[in-house]
Amino acid sequence: MSGQSITDRIAAAQHSMTGSAISKAVCKATTHEVSGPKKKHLDYLIHCTNELNVSVPHLADTLFERTANNSWVVVFKSLITTHHLMMYGNERLIQYLASRNTLFNLSNFLDKGALQGYDMSTFIRRYSRYLNEKALSYRLVAVDFTKMKRGVDGMMRTMTVDKLIKTLPIIQNQLDALLDFQANSNELTNGVINSAFLLLFKDSIRLFAAYNEGVINMLEKYFDMKKNQCKDALEIYKTFLNRMTKLSEFLKVAEVMFPCLACVEERKVSDRSSRKVGLFSSPLRLSVPLLPCVCVCVCVTARFWVCVFSQFFYTMLFSLGKVLLLHPPLSQSGP
Repeated sequence: MSGQSITDRIAAAQHSMTGSAISKAVCKATTHEVSGPKKKHLDYLIHCTNELNVSVPHLADTLFERTANNSWVVVFKSLITTHHLMMYGNERLIQYLASRNTLFNLSNFLDKGALQGYDMSTFIRRYSRYLNEKALSYRLVAVDFTKMKRGVDGMMRTMTVDKLIKTLPIIQNQLDALLDFQANSNELTNGVINSAFLLLFKDSIRLFAAYNEGVINMLEKYFDMKKNQCKDALEIYKTFLNRMTKLSEFLKVAEVMFPCLACVEERKVSDRSSRKVGLFSSPLRLSVPLLPCVCVCVCVTARFWVCVFSQFFYTMLFSLGKVLLLHPPLSQSGP
């Protein structure tokens, strides 16, 4: 199917008659045309989020209504438009989305009547789960991890131990939802899913940057942690290593699909991070597929296990001293 359908044209005409410019723009951004939302419609909606006289709830509700459509194309493009506005629109939008009890209830969505309906419905369910998780993360920490300040004086590098232990699992959950999209290059066969994957790729780079800096901060504070905090930090780090394998596979697909964009995103993240932090400050300094293996896993693992074995050694000494105090050795008396 190419071009706008008759249904799209009728809906746009109805919104023009009612004078709802936002509804018309949403309708035009989420047509039945099998291609990504047009830039001019997305730019207008971004502009609307920055206008104080525009109702953000009305904009969000209009997008939610489009996800009730039976066509996978319309639903997918509605999710893409929402994601695009969360990334580039005013923060008022994501604040409103985070305040809602429910967002996208598409866990059972299935388009049986269209070409590629079954395959794309699977990705729609996964994509909606990520957007729900992204809004939930904002509700829990009141910040978008993909937009936070990075570097030596960034949020993740200056966070206290208690807050780190609570925040890093939230980032892990959001990254899990993103990596669960699980699309390979053979499945990125149309402009709609390519647009969604592109936004996920951009989020993955920025999300990893925050995740990486949080882990660095956690390792730097390891010797100052309490025993229960050390256990939590160990579990967080184990999870971190597991995520790096999945992230590496995801980024390999992204590099195949968007080779030029991978370099652009690398420069953006590198420029926003401080040059004085060291190896970890610019996680994308190496090529994208080698990032998890070389930049993080080798260097961080070495330092972390030194900390773990040191803690274990101190614990054993403490336990041995306690046993000797409670059960002193018997004195040897002569005949």
